[in-house]
Amino acid sequence: RYRFYQNACTQSYSYAWWDWARWEREIDWMALSGINLAPAFAGQEAAWQRVYRSLGLNQSEIDAYFTGPAFLAWNRMGNLHGWAGPLPPAWHLKQLYLQYRIVERMRSLGMITVLPAFAGHVPQGILRVFPHVNATRLGGWSHFDCTYSCTYLLDPEDPMFQVIGTLFLKELIKEFGTDHIYSADTFNEMTPLSSDPAYLSRVSNAVFRSMTGADPEAQWLMQGWLFQHQPDFWQPAQVRALLRGVPLGRMIVLDLFAESKPVYQWTESFYGQPFIWCMLHNFGGNHGLFGTVEAINHGPFTARRFPNSTMVGTGLVPEGIEQNDMVYELMNELGWRQEPLDLASWVTRYAERRYGAPNAAAASAWRLLLRSVYNCTGVCVNHNRSPLVRRPSLHMDTELWYNASDVYEAWRLLLSASAELGSSPTFRYDLVDVTRQAAQQLVGDYYLSIRQAFQSHALPELLTAGGVLVYDLLPELDSLLSSHSLFLLGRWLESARSTATSDREAEQYELNARNQVTLWGPSGNILDYANKQLGGLVLDYYGVRWSLFVSALVESLNSGSPFHQDQFNQAVFQVERGFVYNKKRYPAVPTGDTLEISRKLFLKYYP
Repeated sequence: RYRFYQNACTQSYSYAWWDWARWEREIDWMALSGINLAPAFAGQEAAWQRVYRSLGLNQSEIDAYFTGPAFLAWNRMGNLHGWAGPLPPAWHLKQLYLQYRIVERMRSLGMITVLPAFAGHVPQGILRVFPHVNATRLGGWSHFDCTYSCTYLLDPEDPMFQVIGTLFLKELIKEFGTDHIYSADTFNEMTPLSSDPAYLSRVSNAVFRSMTGADPEAQWLMQGWLFQHQPDFWQPAQVRALLRGVPLGRMIVLDLFAESKPVYQWTESFYGQPFIWCMLHNFGGNHGLFGTVEAINHGPFTARRFPNSTMVGTGLVPEGIEQNDMVYELMNELGWRQEPLDLASWVTRYAERRYGAPNAAAASAWRLLLRSVYNCTGVCVNHNRSPLVRRPSLHMDTELWYNASDVYEAWRLLLSASAELGSSPTFRYDLVDVTRQAAQQLVGDYYLSIRQAFQSHALPELLTAGGVLVYDLLPELDSLLSSHSLFLLGRWLESARSTATSDREAEQYELNARNQVTLWGPSGNILDYANKQLGGLVLDYYGVRWSLFVSALVESLNSGSPFHQDQFNQAVFQVERGFVYNKKRYPAVPTGDTLEISRKLFLKYYP
């Protein structure tokens, strides 16, 4: 029935700064891909602001609650408040305007829009206006303390729960109309106050009633991430209680990470509630070639054949987009199939469709990528952990789930096809991406040489390996990325600035954009979670970190004093923070010839 698309986090990792022109392209792609169920989450803060004002909160209490634009996804899920905020009035107006167009276009193309609903999280100001409400403070989230975390959760049995939930939905429906499906996540990565099944049933029943209070036909769409994220808490009795607090069929659960950690298998198909088999694939919008093609080629069909299966669709739910197009094209196609595909012949046709012409070398490159980097098996979690994008230390992970030589060979084959395919924009993009992956592997190799040289006190080898990495490989990678518009830091930063209506807003938005892809929080709370490989970022952020690391190791060998990671972390934090605040403008227009730069890198570094 459904082909679902979007993750709650994508709103911040990818769509944060989009204008209507960019949204229009995305919605067209959704239609062309057969997507028929998707969230429309823009502009909800404007509706919440009206609700909070009508309840008696003042503007400063509201300002202390909303985060900045790059972090709203986690404000909406009750993880954060206040960080990188407040939201300027112009932000609300622009987002409302976008939302009108988004829902109108999605519906005109036959899609069902999912609107946000009340999950129970409230600003602290509610406790001032209603001193007798029963609200409990949740714990901190993901290395954040209570300065920006520890949200208040309204007790589902408190009468105010229904009042606020229904007020909000009525406001949204009045504004945008409705397709009767609503999204709410009460316990996303947050531990409930009690594991008593009766309590959990009351929570989900209260959330559902606050929806039906505004729309008697409401259906609740819920992310099933929590069940596999905290399996110790969510035992079968707890899962069943939460799901069965809602009448059967009135909830749709997203089995969010089904390609690696399916939940339907150990919950008797979500105890009878309909579910959508989703491929998560990407965390934090990281770059890095990755896929689990065998798992997605078989997973949805296995789920349909599961005893008493309640599967009602397939879905794409990456945290960030604009990476690994092939995997999403494959998953979209599987939504229309009766049985698994022959992947090798599918990917051969994919290369031809993507470049607009058959080419033997390009097809061979893709078959190599398919069997290696795109075929992670077992429990695969796609966080890019390459030393390239992580804070340097002597204990970094360089393990690969594939044969590095397959990527080098695919790089060689793609370059050999460039005479014929070089004018294709998709080919140029893929050439950057595969060259980038090869360079990322090389960084891992140079890191191992640096570590080995340091541990065996070999100063000349340390200087050589460190010198090549810092003064040649990273600058070359940066110039490669700078040759393509989709790999520019400037594009991300300028899109943030262009959302602003004043210089002050532009500065705030740029800090939001810079912080998200680096420190992720005031003090590196989720450091490098949303790492990207972008021209400008590689040189001025990752490169400067590596330079500092190599210097610290050289200094340690020269002086005979041990290398202290803690001291290095304090020094490198100043570099990381310095990057967020350096105010340097980065070009939003590419420079240099991708094919030439890739060939130059190849001649220097192809092993």
